[in-house]
Amino acid sequence: MTPQDLVVTRSHLRFLNRRFPRTVGRGGITDLKREGDGATPRGVHRLVGMLYRPDRMARPADWALPIRPGDLWSDDPAHEDYNLMVRAPYPHSHEVLRRADPMYDLVILTDWNWPYAQRGRGSAIFIHRWRRPGYPTAGCIGLRPTALAWIAARIRYETRLIVL
Repeated sequence: MTPQDLVVTRSHLRFLNRRFPRTVGRGGITDLKREGDGATPRGVHRLVGMLYRPDRMARPADWALPIRPGDLWSDDPAHEDYNLMVRAPYPHSHEVLRRADPMYDLVILTDWNWPYAQRGRGSAIFIHRWRRPGYPTAGCIGLRPTALAWIAARIRYETRLIVL
């Protein structure tokens, strides 16, 4: 581990020698992640992308991509697009990325079960805005909006997400 890593501990997230309150999945942290279990997978994960709502914020990093109307994330293990960004119309199970609420205004993508998804192992693990302090996610890492923005501007190619 280095200070450049995002380290999720039992009580917080550590990055660049700072500590941030965080939330994890309602299923806790697990070694055996499965689709729909609500758990956050333990391990070392690469950061592979960043998405943001250009109608709500400035680009948080030069490599961030805009979330457009119709952007979705497939969470249907039976479909070939499982755990990939897809476009509407999409008749299979999915998450809407351009949400009415601000939860996905800024999303950092990890390499959990990507790019070659194993069906049922669980779809994307994002780092995104939390609903409120202490309220669990569906398996992602949730952060205070100001912390998420601060972190997004400082992550680098070598930054990893380490879930202890």
